[in-house]
Amino acid sequence: MADKPLAAVPAPPHPAPAAAPAHVAPRLLRGEDELQRLPASERIRYRLVGADRRFHANDNIAEFVRDGELAELKGEVAAKLQEVLRALVIDTDSDHNTNETAERVAKMYIDEVFAGRYRPMPAVTEFPNAERLNELMIVGPITVRSACSHHMCPIFGKVWIGILPNEHSNLIGLSKYARIADWIMSRPQLQEEAVTMLANELQRRVRPDGLAIVMEADHFCMHWRGVRDTDTAMVNSVMRGAFLKDANLRREFLSLLARKQG
Repeated sequence: MADKPLAAVPAPPHPAPAAAPAHVAPRLLRGEDELQRLPASERIRYRLVGADRRFHANDNIAEFVRDGELAELKGEVAAKLQEVLRALVIDTDSDHNTNETAERVAKMYIDEVFAGRYRPMPAVTEFPNAERLNELMIVGPITVRSACSHHMCPIFGKVWIGILPNEHSNLIGLSKYARIADWIMSRPQLQEEAVTMLANELQRRVRPDGLAIVMEADHFCMHWRGVRDTDTAMVNSVMRGAFLKDANLRREFLSLLARKQG
C-alpha cells in the first residue's frame, strides 16, 4: 500500500512585535521640522526619553514643555476623553450636560489638578538667617489637594511642617510653604511619596538641622469605590535630622499638632 501523503502543517503565526518600553530611546528625527509634525505629547515624550528622564505620574516635566504646547496638549487630552465618553456610551451630541465635558476635564487636568507636573516651581524668595534663629517653627495646617495615581480619585488633606533652623539655614515666607506644598501635591501620586518629595524640596531649600512633616488626608478611592468607607483617613510622617534623633523634640512637635487640631 502506498504511503499517504502527510498533511501540510501550517507554520505558527509570527508573534506581534512588542511595543517598545517607554524608557527606550526613540528613533532619531532628522530635524526640528519632523519633530514639529508630531503631536505635542509625542514631542514632549521624545525630549524626555532622549534626555533619559523619568516621567512618572508624580514627576515634574515642565522643563521639557515648550511655549504653546500645553494648549496643544489640552486639545489632545480632550480628544482622548471624548473617546472615553463614547466608550461609556454617553451621547455627548444630544446630552447638553456633556457637550463640552471632554474639554472641561482636559483643562482641569492640565491647568489645575495636575498642574504640578507641567508648571515650573513657583518663585520662592529665600532670606539668610540673620538672627541665627534655632527654635522650633511649625507651619500648618496647610490644606492640600491631590489625586491617587491608581484610580485618579481626589485626595484632600492637611500638612504640618516643623523646622528647626540653624545659623546657615535659609528662611522662606509663610505663604511659600503653602505654594511649594501645592506644587508638589498637584500631581497624581501616593501620599507616602508626596510627603517624601515635599521633605526633599524643603530640605534642599531651607537646610535646617531638623525637618518634620505630617500629612493627614481623605482618599476618595476609599470613600467613593471599593469598600466605600467614609471614615478612614491616612496619616503619615517624615522625620529628619534632629527630629529623628531627639525624642523630646519629636514629642514637642507632635504635641503642638494635637493641640492645634483640637
